[in-house]
Amino acid sequence: QVQLVESGGGLVQAGGSLRLSCAASGRSFDVYVMGWFRQAPGKEREFVGSITWDGGLISYDDSVKGRFTISRSNDKSTVSLQMNSLKPEDTAVYYCAAGTRWPAEVKDDYYYWGQGTQVTVSS
Repeated sequence: QVQLVESGGGLVQAGGSLRLSCAASGRSFDVYVMGWFRQAPGKEREFVGSITWDGGLISYDDSVKGRFTISRSNDKSTVSLQMNSLKPEDTAVYYCAAGTRWPAEVKDDYYYWGQGTQVTVSS
């Protein structure tokens, strides 16, 4: 069992940056692939990016490629999402998730989810 808690969300103007963090507790963090998803009002939860157990492979959705960066610290049991050049269409609740498959780009690849953190980008 893994518990995930996201933080770092907030309100930012278009073109600005935010850094989200996800802290994990419970079972060994370094056995998990970690992913970030987001869900805008009235829309399905969608894949943002994912990172392998050791950080050696990272995958991004095309909509965030070049703007968002995922990193992890197994020592601190955290995964981060650095978001730059934010756009109003990035507004959503952002979730981190843990799984064991790779590649891992759909919701069903993940077993554990955080409660989400709101990101709002104003135009």
